[in-house]
Amino acid sequence: MNYKVYIYVVFVLISAFALSAVNFEKFIKKNKVIETRILVMILSFISGYLLTNFFIDFLEFSKIFPR
Repeated sequence: MNYKVYIYVVFVLISAFALSAVNFEKFIKKNKVIETRILVMILSFISGYLLTNFFIDFLEFSKIFPR
């Protein structure tokens, strides 16, 4: 169960890195820097959580990494 925490951290960091390529200034109002950073953090946590669950389910389904 301890391995899940490490996988969560890795995928959240990867998600944050990937979201840094998106230009949110086109979608967000001007002078809303803090709100944009919070949005990127929330999106990176959400996508990191989803990617982690997919990765763990995929490994368990394929019998590479059993429970």
